[in-house]
Amino acid sequence: MTNQLALVKKDTVDVVAKKVKEFQESGELHFPAFYSPENAMKSAWLILQNTQDRNKRPALEVCTKDSIANALLDMVVQGLNPTKKQGYFIVYGNQLTFQRSYFGTMAVTKRVAKAKSIDAAVIYEGDTVDYEIVNGRIANLKHKQQFGNIDKEKIIGAYATIVLPEGEVYIELMTIAEIRQAWSKAQFWSKGQDKEKEGSTHDEFKQEMAKKTVINRACKKFLNSSDDESVMMKHINKEDEEIEVQQEIDENANGEVLDMEFDEVTEEQKQVEEPKEESQEEKQSALEMEFVDEEPKKDGAPF
Repeated sequence: MTNQLALVKKDTVDVVAKKVKEFQESGELHFPAFYSPENAMKSAWLILQNTQDRNKRPALEVCTKDSIANALLDMVVQGLNPTKKQGYFIVYGNQLTFQRSYFGTMAVTKRVAKAKSIDAAVIYEGDTVDYEIVNGRIANLKHKQQFGNIDKEKIIGAYATIVLPEGEVYIELMTIAEIRQAWSKAQFWSKGQDKEKEGSTHDEFKQEMAKKTVINRACKKFLNSSDDESVMMKHINKEDEEIEVQQEIDENANGEVLDMEFDEVTEEQKQVEEPKEESQEEKQSALEMEFVDEEPKKDGAPF
């Protein structure tokens, strides 16, 4: 097993490290001062050795070397580190993919848009919210809240703000109906369900999940509208591209998909399997995990 791992490492980690170095030397890729691609890949390799598919088989045994290399390259080019919960490795059949988390999406958005800060707040019944629509965008939002209004059962919406370099503020606003519509596209949401199940993650931590959903939507609009043709943006767009629905139906993933942006997800993707009750470990994991609800990328040669 040790020899097998060494061979996989040589054909994946070492190949990716060489490719990243080429990108850097040619000026196609620039990392933040605090980011070490070498350390990120070391962390990823340790995580991959404990990653399994839905049948508890080691990912490094069942996944193709090309898909492992592609997953590692996707992670590094985006400047993300799995130990910081900025992304997760997911097994689809014999394909390994790297999917950004909520934290990873914020990190990439700050890097692409040079945003100073990304924040969110929940709106409750009794709150006062005033804003204007300027050139089709929400502007001058003012939110007044009384402490007594804070009640997870009385959430009526949430908003996210992204502060840009010149002080411009982008605001994304969602009603609770829109937030639930996003949640309803995930596997944990039963057909015909109209609100959170009592005791579920989205019930017990409704405020945090609402904020994560609206932040994800705000960030994705920046990423999707970017015209940057850099190596980094090509990999970001590659991760977000739409894939054939039938692939996920045929090859279910090893991870449950939770709390992400679902605008482009079709109804056929919704119920791959019947939802199941969450354990306490799964509830805690759901606070950290924000997988993109999409099918696996198509197999192909790395890079």
